[in-house]
Amino acid sequence: MSNLYQRFQQHVSTDKPLLISDQGKTLASYQDLDEKSGQYAHTLKHLGLKPGDRVAAQIEKSPEALYLYCACLRSGLIYLPLNTAYGHQELDHFLSDAGATLLVVEPSKTSEHRHREVKVVSLGEHSSGSLSSLAAASPSDPNIEPRTENDIAVIIYTSGTTGLPKGAMISHGNLISNGETLLKAWGWSAEDVLLHTLPVFHVHGLFVGLHLPLLAGTPILFHSSFSTKTVLAALPSATVFMGVPTYYTRLLNDGIDQQSSANMRLFISGSAPLLATTFSAWEQTTGKIILERYGMSETGMNISNPLTGERRAGTVGLPLPGVECRIVDEKGLAVASDTPGDLWVKGANVFSGYWNNPDKTAESFTEEGFFITGDIASIDPDGYISIVGRSKDLIISGGLNIYPKELELLLDKFEPVSESAVIGLPHPDFGEAVCAVIVLKPNALPDADEIQNYMRQQVANFKVPKAVFFTDQLPRNSMSKVQKNLLRDQHQDTFIAP
Repeated sequence: MSNLYQRFQQHVSTDKPLLISDQGKTLASYQDLDEKSGQYAHTLKHLGLKPGDRVAAQIEKSPEALYLYCACLRSGLIYLPLNTAYGHQELDHFLSDAGATLLVVEPSKTSEHRHREVKVVSLGEHSSGSLSSLAAASPSDPNIEPRTENDIAVIIYTSGTTGLPKGAMISHGNLISNGETLLKAWGWSAEDVLLHTLPVFHVHGLFVGLHLPLLAGTPILFHSSFSTKTVLAALPSATVFMGVPTYYTRLLNDGIDQQSSANMRLFISGSAPLLATTFSAWEQTTGKIILERYGMSETGMNISNPLTGERRAGTVGLPLPGVECRIVDEKGLAVASDTPGDLWVKGANVFSGYWNNPDKTAESFTEEGFFITGDIASIDPDGYISIVGRSKDLIISGGLNIYPKELELLLDKFEPVSESAVIGLPHPDFGEAVCAVIVLKPNALPDADEIQNYMRQQVANFKVPKAVFFTDQLPRNSMSKVQKNLLRDQHQDTFIAP
């Protein structure tokens, strides 16, 4: 049987601590996880859900969120983690596209969703919400639904530069393969303790941050969010930390040193490019070398700098065992060393395709089964890979993916706007900042604040442009394609101090 939860369940025979709060209190043991996820599984079945049904969860990080996730896994349900900042328009698309049977929201949000055709229940921390109440009154179902390695466990919504977000179908086999590969690659042991400050609606925090400790049966210092104060206080009790580059720049600014990081075995960075200057400053300040890796929603982790051996600044390292990488030109032929090309990947970690989107699935894979990532990469003579660009024009701000086309479509609907271009600009804290370049209609007079206020009503706050520029016309090439590279060059110093 290839149900991912069965692998987690190997560690519930003893009352080992699983989740520990930032105050040092044990929030849950491995036995608690098994017992309570069984109660949630019984409740979901009682609500009429059956294997293959989709459960959308827009809830805050909490032990209860983990119980729900594991209940879905063990019940053969398909879990849809959704960013808590998504607005109604975004949520409508996800629910409709996935054909969700159940929507789980925060208790305070229940009334906002009463109009929906999908069944809505609530779940919050400290066992609050209607779903938690139902689970508490339910017996724990010991059954684990048989799954094959190809059965879908999770749908992660992602997008390119055109169209609406697409649901990447991630199987139990994908998750098991990638998790077990990373345990070996990163030398995970029974003595490890992960400091977890990432959100759990994202691949980084859910698949990497939670799966590895759960597969190994090790404790998690479970913080609701990232803050430098709580991280610095917790580091002496941890051995592994995973973060986005923004976390590392903030820790450097707020006083991390060799003493506070002395107990740490491994610092891992991902979800966005790590600047070489941050990499060097971290080593000089802490005496530790950050391990940078590369993954995607569709594939999990593909490439990693080595645990033992040289970790090279500016690179994401070497292909993980079982992952095949190709860097090719426009004809699909391998490029020479240090030459940029399209990155293709293949392995047991790679998803099967996009939910109800066979056309996009077909165009995303080669005849040999390689996934076309859309990223531009190069490889040096020693096999280290660097990500040098993103052909999909993706913006990564604070480790979160932002897709310009989605924002441009909304901006262009705003009455005063004639056309728009959304770009990412270098930012010392977020890595990249979302910015909009606007062409106004004749006689229209909105200012930047009005544009930003409009967008706040449409999308999650992290997608709202941090700067708005106005221009008479957007630069275009001979094929009428907007030359965003020129816009980025023009405004590249916006957030960089002189």
